[in-house]
Amino acid sequence: MLLPLALHDSQNYSIERFYQDKLDDLLRPNRVVVIYGPRRVGKTTLIHKFLTQRQTKTQEKIFTGNGDDAELQQVLQSRKFSQIIPFFENYDLIFIDEAQMIDNIGLALKIIVDQIPGIRVIVTGSSSFSLSNKLGEPLVGRQRILKLFSISALEIKNNEGYFQVIQELDNMLIFGSYPEVMTACNFAEKQIYLQQIRDSYLYKDILQLENIRNSRKILDLLQLIAYQIGQEVSLHELGKQLGMSKNTVAKYLDLLEKAFVLINVRGFSRNLRKEITKTSRYYFYDNGVRNAVINNFNLLSSRDDVGQLWENFLFMERLKKRSYQEIGANYYFWRTYDQQEIDLVEERGGKLYGYEFKWGKNKVKAPKIWKKTYSQAEFTVINKQNFLEFVG
Repeated sequence: MLLPLALHDSQNYSIERFYQDKLDDLLRPNRVVVIYGPRRVGKTTLIHKFLTQRQTKTQEKIFTGNGDDAELQQVLQSRKFSQIIPFFENYDLIFIDEAQMIDNIGLALKIIVDQIPGIRVIVTGSSSFSLSNKLGEPLVGRQRILKLFSISALEIKNNEGYFQVIQELDNMLIFGSYPEVMTACNFAEKQIYLQQIRDSYLYKDILQLENIRNSRKILDLLQLIAYQIGQEVSLHELGKQLGMSKNTVAKYLDLLEKAFVLINVRGFSRNLRKEITKTSRYYFYDNGVRNAVINNFNLLSSRDDVGQLWENFLFMERLKKRSYQEIGANYYFWRTYDQQEIDLVEERGGKLYGYEFKWGKNKVKAPKIWKKTYSQAEFTVINKQNFLEFVG
């Protein structure tokens, strides 16, 4: 397959992540900072850089460990004060990477933050379904949860300005924005890295933690979803194509959500009979992963799915912005049975905001039923001319 040589190679620049200069303030005595996110988006790099800078300033004694470590697992899974407290009591700060690999991690962390005065704790995890279940109730009132994504347009803008976002746009639509993809020397390296993500990391948590052995079926499911960006997904139809039950499809989709591969969006309705609410749309956390799943890294000029790439990109970049800037909002798509639709509806501050995503300069008006039913709602078309403020 030809690589898109007409695109410019990404510069080897280092993007400072959104939380880099905020972790000092977020890290409180006898509290746990939990950082979730997809594999390979830079959680470990972020924390190691932060800890190196902090230790230089404070001379604190810092413990760093990994959830895969058998000795660490044995101590934390014991739930014994006599083992856990002596192991950690001489440290000022504890960092545990891939904490979802440790059973009863929530109970162990509760013991640590309740029994060791002044201790600060950071844990990371790449699968929300595992780590959230294990932290859950034991750390109620004791944790601050953050999400880290692949590099965002917001972070690029904060580091280098809006012009760099425009410069990187085609690359991000095709190759996504994993840190190692953004800084790869050439397009062949980007493609190879994304194929490794697809084959080695994408399903790791699901296969390890849920005892699912047939990764081929998961990839087949993802390929079908990849071709349906911006469309409602029928679990029944997916099951027919995959030779699986509707319930099994639903289970796999749920796991892919919790492993930060896909995100589910439901339909919006205020009980208007014509509105569709019982189906979902799915987006990929990263465009590059989506394109790796269908093995298509062609130039935008030779593709027939640019509209889908644009919609996936805008949805996720908006999600990143809302998450990082703590813009509270419920999000939906909106469609009626007579095909009137809006790609994204945000419900925030007691008001509705409708956004339609268009790659070209198409002049689009708000659907008549939308205007009639939600007369106080706003409606905006997001295109290449005005997307920067929307995502950055």
